[in-house]
Order: sequence, then C-alpha cells, then structure tokens
Amino acid sequence: MPLPKISEARELSDEKLAEEILAVKKQLFQLRLQKATRQLEKPHLFRHARHRLAQLLTVESERKRAASQAAKEQE
Repeated sequence: MPLPKISEARELSDEKLAEEILAVKKQLFQLRLQKATRQLEKPHLFRHARHRLAQLLTVESERKRAASQAAKEQE
C-alpha cells in the first residue's frame, strides 16, 4: 500500500481538512491502544497515519500562512 500523496490533501476544503486531521489523530490513538494491548497486526499503519497527519498539518499551516500574508498585504 503506497503512502498517500500530498496533492490529495491540497484538494480538500478547509472543513474536510479539519475533519481528516481529527480522523487521523483518532486512528493513531487506536493504533497506540492496539499496540499497548498487543493486538496490533499491521505495524506499518503507524507510518502511514503519521505521514498522512504530517501532510494534513502541512497543508493547514500553508493555508494559514497564506491567509495571514494576504491580510497583511491588504492593510
């Protein structure tokens, strides 16, 4: 299973981006819980979830930075 592409994250709306971030954080919590109880069968899912979360947070910060820069230019 290949890692998700950042272009997919950039296509999301702001609301969908926030929902996706929350969903991935919940998924990471569940994976940590499974690991602690020794029920985790697919440890590679940690890498995929962390990678996806990093992509989503990067896109979110890019959008915030662009919005603040646009606001500065209007002043």
